[in-house]
Formats: sequence, structure tokens, C-alpha cells
Amino acid sequence: MAHPLYVAFVWHQHQPLYKSSTQGNYRLPWVRLHGTKDYLDLVLLLERYPKLHQTVNLVPSLILQLEDYAAGTAFDPYLTLALQPIANLDESQRHFIIERFFDANHHTLIDPHPRYAELYEQRHDLGKEWCLQHWEASDYSDLLAWHNLAWIDPLFWDDPEIAGWLAQGRGFTLSDRQRIYSKQRQIISRIIPQHRKMQASGQLEITTTPYTHPILPLLADTTSGRVALPKMVLPEQRFQWAEDIPRHLYKAKQIYRERFGCDPKGLWPSEQSVSPAILPEVAAQGFQWLCSDEAVLGWTLNHTFHRDSSGTLEEPEVLYRPYRLETSQGDLAIVFRDHRLSDLIGFTYSAMEPRRAAIDLIGHLEAISRSLKVHQSDGSQSRGSQSGGGLDQPWIVTIALDGENCWESYVQDGKPFLEHLYRILSDHPSLKLVTVSEFLESFPPTATLPAQKLHSGSWVDGSFSTWIGDRAKNRAWDLLTAARQTLAKHPEATEEDNPEAWEALYAAEGSDWFWWFGDGHTSSHDAMFDQLFREHLATLYSALNEPIPMEVRSPIEDHLNKREHRPQSFIHPNIDGSGDEQDWEKAGCIEIGGASGTMHRSSLVQRLWYGVNHLNLYLRLDLKTGAQPGVNFPLELHLLWFYPDRTMMTCPAPLQDLPNQPPLNYEFRHHLGINLLTQSLWFQEVGDRAQWQSRLTRAKAAFDTCLEIAIPWADLQLVEPDWSLHLVMVLADEGRYVSYLPEDELIQVQVP
Repeated sequence: MAHPLYVAFVWHQHQPLYKSSTQGNYRLPWVRLHGTKDYLDLVLLLERYPKLHQTVNLVPSLILQLEDYAAGTAFDPYLTLALQPIANLDESQRHFIIERFFDANHHTLIDPHPRYAELYEQRHDLGKEWCLQHWEASDYSDLLAWHNLAWIDPLFWDDPEIAGWLAQGRGFTLSDRQRIYSKQRQIISRIIPQHRKMQASGQLEITTTPYTHPILPLLADTTSGRVALPKMVLPEQRFQWAEDIPRHLYKAKQIYRERFGCDPKGLWPSEQSVSPAILPEVAAQGFQWLCSDEAVLGWTLNHTFHRDSSGTLEEPEVLYRPYRLETSQGDLAIVFRDHRLSDLIGFTYSAMEPRRAAIDLIGHLEAISRSLKVHQSDGSQSRGSQSGGGLDQPWIVTIALDGENCWESYVQDGKPFLEHLYRILSDHPSLKLVTVSEFLESFPPTATLPAQKLHSGSWVDGSFSTWIGDRAKNRAWDLLTAARQTLAKHPEATEEDNPEAWEALYAAEGSDWFWWFGDGHTSSHDAMFDQLFREHLATLYSALNEPIPMEVRSPIEDHLNKREHRPQSFIHPNIDGSGDEQDWEKAGCIEIGGASGTMHRSSLVQRLWYGVNHLNLYLRLDLKTGAQPGVNFPLELHLLWFYPDRTMMTCPAPLQDLPNQPPLNYEFRHHLGINLLTQSLWFQEVGDRAQWQSRLTRAKAAFDTCLEIAIPWADLQLVEPDWSLHLVMVLADEGRYVSYLPEDELIQVQVP
């Protein structure tokens, strides 16, 4: 029997519990705003293409908050201000509006709307204090309205009321803002019923996640963090409360059953985190399958996934199949997502023209199909004869990713991209979109993974380092452990008799707080996430009539001085020398001069930013005001790449007067020179005779308020996905060494 290539899209919809357990109100607006922009439109658009089936994961904590907003019983500070007369605003509230009501991707959510863009440019160009002194009531009112209008998905722009507001543009009244809020509630109220309807029709499968999105393997035992990283520094107190796992699973099933009238078949384990310890509990609760990442499969099989230059797996039969896990409570099926394809949608395609991006994804799927035909299990046919027809086995490519945050960077919230993609897929003869359950029902797993050998890890490098292991994260775990031990000392505080204490525990066990603590991720709301976590712990103590420890009353870390950090996500900056803060907010950052730098000869360099996507490596240098290349600053910047543990032709840097000290005396493979005055570039690669040879480059550089650089991966020939590269930046005048940076560390980049 010939098969198409089956493709399972799994969209993960999640927001943490923003509701304060001490104040009762919502601290942040993201459930409400994503509720009008990301959840309903995704499935309504899919409904127009009935041949296409997909899976959507709705986290219980998201469902409860959506229902709270739909009922009109949820209020957050942003909403409260939007519904307030401008005359009643005090100075602190006006400060807050100017500071926070541009919290959106300005390229896609602000710039397309002239009045919103006008207000943004005033704040950006003239400053917050200028706005505070010069803005009139109409400016504040329009900003309050646009912050809500911009987050309404383009799919709803043909609604007469919404179309009227978009055309109006300015002059919004309190009545307008109240009606916009009513429209928000209408959209949010349709989300769950629409998902239920499409699951009943068979086009959707709805899955769930443990109640408040906890990392189940870490609830079972925090020492599981050392499976991937044996030298991980663990919290002082060991958290080991496996009995909380069935509680989270049971509550998730209960919420699901009440909304959808049946039990869920699939489980999206929070952050795709799995371990042998959690599997019996998952099976015991009646789940049939779960999803994780290819990194977890690679660790489990001691297998390294290699991709060719186009990104196609060289051993596709390992990844594109379901596996059976045998547990003491019954069998489970597990699918592993294609990490690269998922990241292309999540982080890369937003920077491409929508039709081109859709065709690129189809091309990758077609390449997988061709590769699988070459690897057909029936070796009797030649490769040439296998190039046509269908596949002889049912293979499944799982593309699983965040279904809400990625669209903020897309034109029109991803609508043009998805429309192009769905039109092509609807008529494609050899690609078929399925839900995970319908595939498993037709084609149960034929390969088995020993459950006890399943790797303990997540979608992030197959480890748990994003949620445990550094000082701040470990301190939070110690606070959680102490609170959990306190609850255990109150056997009378059952879930029936003291639900407040247990709900506070569940909220604090969520993964999101640990995501933002310490190294790895940062945002302008770090302090609020810190506060929410500690409020949940404080509520637990109060519900037990126990004193709240002083440690719970104090912030877990100093958020004001949290400056240096590794890249948090893929970036897509516009290379124009302006250093747009939103373009670079997910990049890695290294302090060079000023606050923490030690450089004396290049102290005009303040900060170095670096990041990647699947197309380019990006760099940015922030300079002090007044830095002028060729006057008080070196004329040239030289980028030099070396690749540890890789065998290739290399030679010393093509510069004069280099000190004989690491890393300047290393031998390098690639060199990019930039004249900062003319912004001209030249690129070199070491050739066969171990000599520098000029090569064409498509790199870009722009110098205005800062220096921004984009280097295509295609320029760095022989570099493969998952390679680690080290980069040195040398400042020079006419080829003579002046200084290098970063002085105390190297830029280390993982090729995506």
C-alpha cells in the first residue's frame, strides 16, 4: 500500500496564571490580548480547509482564565485603565500608560496603524517625559483604544464595528473603549465552543497539559536535572513530590471533560518534559499518547541527528515514526517533533514573504518524503525507481510549537502565511495533514522504547537547565520545597477542606516562574513574575495559618541589574544601524564598557548583542555618543571565526601587530572585515593552501546610532547545523591591531 507523508501540526496554547492569589485581580493582560489575536482565528482559518486536520493543545490554566474574561469577571491593570475616564488618571497612571501601552511588536502591531505609530514615534523620538508634559486627553484615549484594537486578529477586521474603529483611527471616547472591551469578550467567549465544534467534526483533536503547566519530572525528583547535566548545581533542598503528578493530571482531565464532553487522548507534557518516573502516572490517568522533542529521542537512543545542507535529516526513519512505551500501568505512544521545522515556523518564516515561506515549508516536507523513499525498508528496488509513487510505510512528521507568541512577528498575525500554506496542502497529492490520534488509530507504533531508558529532558537541548540549576532558579525551588513541606505537615488541609492552599501550591509549581528566573530569559515583566510566584507561596502559608517566611516577602533576584544574558530566541533585526530595541530584545547581551566592562582602549564600546535565526548570524555594537570611526574610534572592525574540535584549513588572522596571546593567536577559518566609515565589507576564507582567499559575501552592515551586522550562514561554507562556533571581534586601523572584544570572554554561537 502506498502512503502519503503524514504531517501532524500540534499547536500549544498556554498562558501562566496571571491572577494574583493575594489580590484576586490579574497582574498582566496577556490572556485577554492573546485571546482576541491568537486562539479563535487559528482554528477558524483552518475550518475553511476541511481536508486539513490538526491538533491543538489547550492548557487548563489558560482555559480557566479565558472563561473568567469571557464572563466579565477578570480585570487587569491595563483593562482597568482602558475603561477609565481620562480626566480621572493621576500622574502615576499616565506614566504607566506611556510606559506599557506600546507592549507589542511595533513592526506588525503598531506600525500598520498610523495613529498608533504616530504615538509610538513620539514616545520613541521625543521621550517619555515629553509625552507626559505635552500629551492631551485625546492622545491618552487613542493610545488606550489602539493597544486593544491592534491585538484583534485581522480575521475579524470585516466585523462592522471593528472595521469602523479601524477606519476612525483617532478621537476615541470612553464609550468607544467600552465597546472595544465588549468586542473582546465576544471573541474570547467563542474560543472553547469553536474548538469543541471542530473536534466533534473530526477536523481538530484537542489535547491537554498538566493543570498549571508544571515540569512533571522535576516534581517527581529535582535530581532528574542531572540526567542530562551530571554537574548541574541543584537546589539545597531536594523536591520529591511525585504524588503531585496525578493531582495535576486528574485536574486537567476534569477541566477537559467538563468543556469537551469526553476524555483527552493526548497529553502535551509541559515544555515537552518527560522522564521514566512520570510515565506510569500518565498511563494510569488514561492518556494514550504524548509528545516530546527530537532531542529527547536522540538522548534516549544515543543517536545524533544529522542534517544535510538543506536541513533534511540523513536518517529520517528514526524520527518520523511513533514509538511505544511500555509502563506498569499500560502502554503509551509517543511522538517526537521535528525541532527544526517547528523552529522555522516559530522563529524564521515571520521574516520571509508569506508565500515564499509557505513554499519553503512545503519544500522541506517534500524533501523528507524523497529522503524516506530512498530509505524504504524494501531494499529490492533501486533508488531511481523509488523516486516516484508513494511511501511504502506510514511515516509521520510532527511539527509542534507555541501557537500564540510566534504570530506576533508575522504580517497580519500569520494569516497570509497560513492561507498560502493551507491552499497548497489542501491540493497536495502526497502530503496529508492528520491529528495525532487518527494516525495512531490507523497505524499503531511498531517500534518500542524501553520506558526506563527514556531520557529525562525537555525541548530545550534535552535538559531542564531552563528551569533549574542556577542560583535564582534554585532559590525559587528551595522556597517551593519549604512551602510544600509545610503543607505536608497539615494532613487536615485536604483539597476538599482547604482548596485555597492546594490551588496556591499548584500555581507555584507551574513552570513559567522558573523560566524567567536567573539566566536564559528576561523580559520587562521579570519582577512581576517574581512577585506572582511569591504571592502564590504567601497564599499557601496564609491558608494554613502559618507565618509567611521573610524569604517569601523578598524578591528572588535583583531585576534592575539583570543585564548580561545568553540569546533567548531567534531574532530578525532590520539592519539599518538604528538598534531597534524590540528587534534585539531576545538577543544575547554582553556588557563591554561602562557598567561592567574593563576595556580601556575601546571603552567607547558599551554593549555587544548577538543572535541568530536559520538564515543569518547577527551582531550589534552599541557605542557611546560621539564615537566617530577614524577620529576617536578605530576605523575597522574584523570578525574572525574559529571552530573548536573541527578539522579544517586555518591560518592566523590577516592583521598586523597582533599580540601573541589567546585568542588572538588562534588560527581562524573565516574573516569578515568592515570599514566603519564607508560601511564597505570584504570576506575571506582559508583555502586549500592554508592561505586567505577572497570570497563573495552577502553580509550586511549599517552604522548610525549603533553598528548592526548580518552574516548569512551560506557565507560560512562547511558550517553545519548544531556546530558550535567561536567569534572574536578585532578593532583595527588600516589593518593594524588596536584592541579586541569581548575582552573577558568569547562570543559562542550554536548554529541552528
